[in-house]
Amino acid sequence: LRCALNMETVEMNNVSLKRPRSEDDVANVDEIKRQKISEKSKMGNDSGQSVEAVTEQPDKSLLEDAKNEIIPNEESEEQEDEELEDSDEDGDPESFADMMKHGLTESDVGITKFVSSHKGFSGILKERYSDFVVHEIGKDGRVSHLDDFSVPVDDEDPSEETFTVLSEEDKQRLEELQLLKNKETSVAIEVIEDTKEKRTVIHQAVKSLFPGLETKTEDRDGKKYIIAYHAAGKKALANPRKHSWPKSRGSYCHFVLYKENKDTMDAINVLSKFLRVKPNIFSYMGTKDKRAITVQEIAVLRITAQRLAHLNKCLMNFKLGNFSYKNYPLKLGELQGNHFTVVLRNITGTDEQIEQAMHSLREIGFINYYGMQRFGTTAVPTYQIGRAILQNNWNEVMDLILKPRPGAEKGYLVKCREEWAKTKDPAAALKKLPVKRCVEGQLLRGLLKYGMKNIISAFGIIPRNNRLMYIHSYQSYVWNNMVSKRIEEYGLRAVPGDLTLKGATAVHIEEGDIDNYTIHDVVMPLPGFDVIYPKHKIGEAYKEMLVADNLDINNMRHKIRDYSLSGAYRKIIIRPQNVSWEVVAYDDPRIPLFTTDLDKLEGKPSPVLPTDGKFRALKMEFSLPPSTYATMAIREVLKMDTSIKNQTQLNTTWLR
Repeated sequence: LRCALNMETVEMNNVSLKRPRSEDDVANVDEIKRQKISEKSKMGNDSGQSVEAVTEQPDKSLLEDAKNEIIPNEESEEQEDEELEDSDEDGDPESFADMMKHGLTESDVGITKFVSSHKGFSGILKERYSDFVVHEIGKDGRVSHLDDFSVPVDDEDPSEETFTVLSEEDKQRLEELQLLKNKETSVAIEVIEDTKEKRTVIHQAVKSLFPGLETKTEDRDGKKYIIAYHAAGKKALANPRKHSWPKSRGSYCHFVLYKENKDTMDAINVLSKFLRVKPNIFSYMGTKDKRAITVQEIAVLRITAQRLAHLNKCLMNFKLGNFSYKNYPLKLGELQGNHFTVVLRNITGTDEQIEQAMHSLREIGFINYYGMQRFGTTAVPTYQIGRAILQNNWNEVMDLILKPRPGAEKGYLVKCREEWAKTKDPAAALKKLPVKRCVEGQLLRGLLKYGMKNIISAFGIIPRNNRLMYIHSYQSYVWNNMVSKRIEEYGLRAVPGDLTLKGATAVHIEEGDIDNYTIHDVVMPLPGFDVIYPKHKIGEAYKEMLVADNLDINNMRHKIRDYSLSGAYRKIIIRPQNVSWEVVAYDDPRIPLFTTDLDKLEGKPSPVLPTDGKFRALKMEFSLPPSTYATMAIREVLKMDTSIKNQTQLNTTWLR
């Protein structure tokens, strides 16, 4: 196995988050553009890839990720797919902006209103990891930080020699045995320079590095061999050996994961591959997106802190630390939220505009829209597929996923779609698709297995979370549109007929109680069979929108239970906590404007910034509850459209 994972890099320049400007901005902007272009020509490809945790970026790899919904699969296929994806260079940069004309804008998904009254301004969210950092906030309110690499002292831990005593060839053979990849029932490892101590270390190494394998010592032709074999057949891999874990030690090792350019599930897949265990022994409170530096807590069942710490020598795009043993795993949704540190570079706003924007964000907040990444980035939005599922229109579901579509896509996907349109033959279309773990590949395999007359079962091959993503996208689409209508109709005050939560129960706000509520108390429902709707015009608007989509708001149960929507409530305005900001000057666009946890651990000095630099940046920090989008907070500050389509059309110089 490789002991290094190189960071994925994408050559890409600055992304301007822009808005239409008045004439008095033009001269200033032209000057900034000239500066930016000259800077770019100096920079070449020194800068890293764009990273943003929950904001959308016009990055070709993001488009591919959104299209090829990545899911874990057999290891060999996954590695093969990764190589294919890395080597595939389809797509002409010159035509990318044209292709993005087929993408979505905010208004396409109901994002049309702002709550603040300040004049918007322009800024650039740089392509540097250090410009977007996310720290998880645990259920106890503590913000996760990586600040300690030490390993808890434990007499039960094997010696450091455990990690080096086996040769790479031995490890390869043991892994194949452990994963039942060949017909071998055991592996024999000759003990060179035989001593009892040496044999003990090999026994420990095999058992700790390859859970599920047992060992014994045998004499063969006068030589000592350690024989490794399966202790309990196939079940052993899923259940790391219980009897080898000290009773006094908590069963779960909790640690802080600091990662760059990997989403949480991808990171866990990599960790599990290196540890040779199944990914389902890891638990976490929330998934963090790929394009960011993110810091979060992870728990893993019966893997020692020593083994985890050893991975720090091997893995380049993450670091593990702050180890402790506890008796419980982590549960999804147990977090209080996330703390964001965001830098917007090359800002054009005056100090007064920035102060107004940030005060408004702190005092009023922003509309709690679902961000653009909820809806996909291609010409077929995910909410359209969700709507077809809810309509029980399975031919439409199949067609939307597989038909040819305009826009930015990998070459093999284009060929696969063309083949499908021409032949409607899943086997022929699959042959054009070397990467089998995308949604298209999953669906085609399902059609091959179950036949064209059983699309429901074929679609069921796609992992459940990916399938539910489509219908949740439709719910989000309805919610965004209805909230825009609500704010258009009634503004930023609570009105009779609005909904608010009493505990977990939604109740209508009555005329006599109106003075007890503000806009920050108002919630609106995601459509479903277990929610109530506002008692004013917007309640009717929900029904009308669903009727237009051939759906009955009073019957959101689906004949397939998985696709029945119970609904939920969501606050319409979010006021971020712990809001702070500062405007900093800088000359070199390549230097980071603050230090990360890893910088501090490695003793890197804080950046020295000029008092009067060529450029200005807005550095802001804020905390948000789960399931809210930092993109939407940034949108409110800058008053700009966060869609890839809009950003690409406004500034395509980053592609040159």
